[in-house]
Amino acid sequence: MKRIRIWVKNLTLMEQFVTLSFFVVVFFLLFFFTFIPRNIDSYINNQMYDYIHTVQDDYINRLRHSISIQDDEDSNVSHYLYSKDTGHYISSIEGTRTSVILSQIDPYQNSEIYDGTLNYGDTDVIYTIRQIAIDDSEYSVVSIVKDDYRSAMRSALVNSTVNITMIIVLIIYTFLSIWVFSLIRPLNMIKNYIEKLRRGDKADLKLYRHDEIGEVGEAVKDMNEELSRQSKIREEMIQNISHDLKTPIATIKSYSESIKDGIYPYDTLEKSVDVIIDNADRLEKKVYSLITFNKMGYLEDDTSVGDNVNMVEVIKEAIMAASVLRGDIKIETELEDVYFHGDRESWLIVIENLLDNALRYAKTIVKITLSEVEFTIYNDGELMDKERIESLFKPYEMGNKGKFGLGLSIVKRVTETYGYKAVGENMNDGVIFRIIKPKVKRKKKETKRTEPSEG
Repeated sequence: MKRIRIWVKNLTLMEQFVTLSFFVVVFFLLFFFTFIPRNIDSYINNQMYDYIHTVQDDYINRLRHSISIQDDEDSNVSHYLYSKDTGHYISSIEGTRTSVILSQIDPYQNSEIYDGTLNYGDTDVIYTIRQIAIDDSEYSVVSIVKDDYRSAMRSALVNSTVNITMIIVLIIYTFLSIWVFSLIRPLNMIKNYIEKLRRGDKADLKLYRHDEIGEVGEAVKDMNEELSRQSKIREEMIQNISHDLKTPIATIKSYSESIKDGIYPYDTLEKSVDVIIDNADRLEKKVYSLITFNKMGYLEDDTSVGDNVNMVEVIKEAIMAASVLRGDIKIETELEDVYFHGDRESWLIVIENLLDNALRYAKTIVKITLSEVEFTIYNDGELMDKERIESLFKPYEMGNKGKFGLGLSIVKRVTETYGYKAVGENMNDGVIFRIIKPKVKRKKKETKRTEPSEG
């Protein structure tokens, strides 16, 4: 059975359709040559008995109202009158075949009407015996259906059944063929569309369908549009990254060469070296952001590790590093003693990126809150438009004041890796980002927490 399933899966839709058609044809042939003949014979026999009874009633009725016995006008049934008093047939018997058949039929039956069948050669002889009384004499009427009539009726019935069945099968097969081809054609269009995209050729897909295939086609088109957009953004991002990396590298190189020649570009040796260190830090931060973004894509969360990251310490460390960026912005905090699950360095990067983003857009204030339910960071900057909200966490997407295009993408990757959820939304007078803790608690591992020492 498994081999059959594998074989079917390796067939194309057209091959599956042809195979199915073959088995349907074989089934109907077996049906015609086995089931139908037996049932038709049974049906014909029943119809023959009903027909004999009708004709025989008319024959007996004429016998009872006539002085002489007249031959039956119906040529499809032969009637023979047997006298029980004399023990002989009164009606004339034509032919040796009829004599042999009548000799095998017992005219004496216990029932008033007896339906019987006997084999004569290659055919079945159908007959009915009726017990009657006429003028105080007992008779048996033996009525036999003629072979040619039964054969003609059987042939007509078989032909009608076969013709009707074939017409029905042909109609079903036609509609099934149209339906299958209506599936194969759009699937081939989707396949050709994908092949053209793979080769880099210009392609368009028009299906005009609203079923599942149409949905797949639209999904493929949407995917292509999204990939094209991402590719364009990625190209622009690579150019921006190259430029961002090129600037500190050029500064470090030029300052180093100047110092080597005994020239101090920034007044003194110490200040010039500080410029080199600052640019090296910038370069290191950008490279580390790229490494972190890619690393989190392959990182698997170890759920056996409990909530072991002291987020209060992480937030304070991030604020201390970022507060010098914009001294005109007030940073307010409302922090509970909460621990998050994951790696401390990764969460530090998340908080630094969110805080850097908030400071970049804030007008006067940034508010940070931490509770058992969520972490939030609010700024009173301009509200985001709908398109910006939808693409907040996509890689290489930069806002109006964005610098690197990976900050929020790193936030999303870290939070999802550890089972948290990151969202950004507009408030009445600003923008807020939330990191929501999962509702289902992980199985925690006992972790020793040490309070920071005084002083």
